[in-house]
Amino acid sequence: MKILIIEDEPRVASFIKKGLEEKEYETMVAYDGLTGEQAALLEAIDLVILDLILPGKGGIDVCRAVKEKKPDLPILMLTAMSTTVDKVKGFDAGADDYLVKPFDFPELLARIKSLLKRRITSRQQPESLRVANLELDLRRKVAIRGGHTIELTAKEFALLEYFMRNSGRVLSRSDISEQVWDIAYDTGTNIVEVYVNILRKKIDRDFEPKLIHTRIGLGYIFTDS
Repeated sequence: MKILIIEDEPRVASFIKKGLEEKEYETMVAYDGLTGEQAALLEAIDLVILDLILPGKGGIDVCRAVKEKKPDLPILMLTAMSTTVDKVKGFDAGADDYLVKPFDFPELLARIKSLLKRRITSRQQPESLRVANLELDLRRKVAIRGGHTIELTAKEFALLEYFMRNSGRVLSRSDISEQVWDIAYDTGTNIVEVYVNILRKKIDRDFEPKLIHTRIGLGYIFTDS
């Protein structure tokens, strides 16, 4: 497995590179956004670790550019900013996961393994999912409802896929946080609610039947009944 590290701080880049190579991952380092973007698009890369603040071209723009050409390439974004707004910006750009600096290497490694496993699993899945009149195209990473194609960010797609694979089952915020974000649910953040509301606007607001329902005190259920 080859991992591209796009990080402008040599000390941080060296720390990540050394740790990954000790775990027998092949690594490549880029110290600015433009070089990193080119490497991600031209090289045979299995995963990108992307810093948010970079010289030349910022991490958000790099993420968008890479995901446009390689939507299945996992991107783990690193940043010192930890607010819900900052996380949403990263996920909206297409990031698959988000890790706040400073971080422990075992946590970084766990996130990497999870993203790589998810990528392998997704290649073995059927091409689409359907609930009522909503179809989720697993290859094109879009939703289709009422003849309309609905564009989704990587995290919106992951959340909708989780809902659809568990249609008819009540999912707690903890379930969603662990399965979609690969982290324990933090009661101090409303990231789950933010993304559920975004999905509602995209796939439910202008369509019938409504599919995302709140179960007060329990979580959410995805069903057409």
